[in-house]
Amino acid sequence: MGWSGYFRLADTRSVFKALDEWIRRRLRACLLKQWKKPVTKRRNLVRLGIPKDWASLISRSRKGHWRLEKTQQVNKALWPRF
Repeated sequence: MGWSGYFRLADTRSVFKALDEWIRRRLRACLLKQWKKPVTKRRNLVRLGIPKDWASLISRSRKGHWRLEKTQQVNKALWPRF
């Protein structure tokens, strides 16, 4: 059956799932980092469907890109993309 049949007993599925989650998180963080100014972050988050008050709170937050990516609103806005 190929390599997947040969390695069926290995724990590769969980390794690939964890790697996929990390890559998607990294892509979302990089996208937030590209939007350098708070005005740009707010505008793009509103464009992606986040309410204006939430978008303004996220855009003016002092948290870093990696930590902001884990917020529910950013995940909701960027989920279809990544």
